[in-house]
Amino acid sequence: MREYRNAIMDNARWSDFAVRPDDIFICTPSKCGTTWTQTIVANLLWPDGRLPGQVMMISPWIEAKFIPEAMMHEALRAQTHRRFMKSHTPADAIPWFDEAKYITVGRDGRDAFMSWCNHAARMKMIGPMNERAAQDGLAALRTFDGDYHGYLRYWLDDHDFFEVLASYWAMRARRNLLFVHYNDLKSDLVGEMRRIAAFLGIAVPETAWPDVVARCTFEAMRDGDQVADMDGMFEGGIKGFLFKGTNGRWRDVLDADDLAVYQAQVDRLLPPDAAAWMVRGRAAFGGS
Repeated sequence: MREYRNAIMDNARWSDFAVRPDDIFICTPSKCGTTWTQTIVANLLWPDGRLPGQVMMISPWIEAKFIPEAMMHEALRAQTHRRFMKSHTPADAIPWFDEAKYITVGRDGRDAFMSWCNHAARMKMIGPMNERAAQDGLAALRTFDGDYHGYLRYWLDDHDFFEVLASYWAMRARRNLLFVHYNDLKSDLVGEMRRIAAFLGIAVPETAWPDVVARCTFEAMRDGDQVADMDGMFEGGIKGFLFKGTNGRWRDVLDADDLAVYQAQVDRLLPPDAAAWMVRGRAAFGGS
């Protein structure tokens, strides 16, 4: 497991982690539907809707430096239910356990970029995180100043989106790894939730499915309190964090030069089949 650190993450935080045979890891590039997938898994595990806490509290981000490490590990050790945790770290920088299940989620990088712009503009923790990064000799996280063209170059140079995606694509033959795509969640939420349930070995009563799915729509996540209290972390609270959930906004923002620079990065870092899946999801391979 190689060292992986930046202003937000440190994979050394895995060192005190002790796996359980039924653990679930949701491992994604940022802004691809991580919270959505966590919410889906939570509602599959508790189909009656009686979650033991808000999704982000019971499903912590292992590497996040803004969560006290000892507190995070103690909370995980205390959990008696089936655990499910989040990671944004490349696949070669996390431990792999044959008995656990891994879900990775993809999205068109241009849509993920647009979502990250909102994320970086609204995040309240950038200042403190950058102060700590400077102390650790790490690069600062740049906020979004409204210049999509300049920020795209920064995102392509300093963000790890393609690195994370490519690292999981290289692991795709593993039987305990499931690929899920943002487009497929949007077009067939019920079908994708059933795929995830089957992969995790979770049996949801048929009568419960309508309510389980209803709690996992984008609108339900934004309008309720099941995900997290985000007022202290993001401008606009949960509605600022889960901002629009739409695809294609980049078409009105990025110009031909931007798209050429973006495509050059795709061609350099992703094999063609991974690039096709990134854009189209399961439709890139006939829905399989």
